[in-house]
Amino acid sequence: MLQRKTLIFSLLMCLPFLAFSQNTLTILVEDVQSSDGFIAVGVYTNKDTFLKNEKAFAGIFTKAEEGVTRIDLPDLPNGEYAVCIFHDENGNKEMDTNFIGIPKEPLGFSIGKLKTFGPPSFDECSFEMKGDFEIRIPIN
Repeated sequence: MLQRKTLIFSLLMCLPFLAFSQNTLTILVEDVQSSDGFIAVGVYTNKDTFLKNEKAFAGIFTKAEEGVTRIDLPDLPNGEYAVCIFHDENGNKEMDTNFIGIPKEPLGFSIGKLKTFGPPSFDECSFEMKGDFEIRIPIN
């Protein structure tokens, strides 16, 4: 009987931590044209911080791999996310743009697409994550 009470107590103590479960977001960056430079990833949690690099919820630079570059971002809680990626071909860890601000390096977004006059919104790119999640993002 004591063992059963101990087991029930242990399970009840773990319940609060289940609400903060940590997940892995796997991003498959498709159409990478070369292994030069890095793939930059920004993960955002709301429209007020979307595309503001200094306010990204999570971010990483990883070595580019021609074809498909796989990136695993562990320890993300359940929630709503939007992702922006770009191929930093010259390795300067910045998105290079022309004189009017149009990106000169390949980029992509979770779900949303680049518009004629600007990037998609957070709402157009967002997805719900309730466990490990894999997303494919082509860049161009």
